[in-house]
Amino acid sequence: MEQQVVLLDPDGRRIGVIDKRDVHTRETPLHLAFSCYLLGPTGDVLLTRRALSKRTWPGVWTNSVCGHPAPEESMTDAISRRAREELGVGITDIRAALPDFRYRATDASGIVENEICPVYVARLSGPPQPEAREVAEWSWVSPDALAGALGRTPFVFSPWLQLQLPLLLEKGMLE
Repeated sequence: MEQQVVLLDPDGRRIGVIDKRDVHTRETPLHLAFSCYLLGPTGDVLLTRRALSKRTWPGVWTNSVCGHPAPEESMTDAISRRAREELGVGITDIRAALPDFRYRATDASGIVENEICPVYVARLSGPPQPEAREVAEWSWVSPDALAGALGRTPFVFSPWLQLQLPLLLEKGMLE
């Protein structure tokens, strides 16, 4: 069965579901998602480069893990599930960092992201073993180095990371 994505009205109320394969188009409806930044033992952030086969923003560098909670799934369960699916790793200490984050962006192919996308921070419980269909590359980077790279080359990063990182740094959430 195809994964279901939760559709939302402009106020964030659930109004239905749609198959994940049908949600991202040139007219993507507002839907529920999440982003999570995984921190290592030395305070570095795990960045991932999206697989070239991804429908939206293939090949760009982004936060550690993203996804959509299933209709009856809690956010923490969805984040843990996607960490296992994308990175082959368990996570701990999941905490909300930007609970009201939302954005809309269009990639070079015309596909739109239109999400209410709470942002979380968590810790890894082991070394990443990424799934190649999800992650092309990965790297540990300090928050300061990431901010510098984002300032110099914003075009290599996902639009959600471009919007989220300054807010996370301002709130001291990547420490």
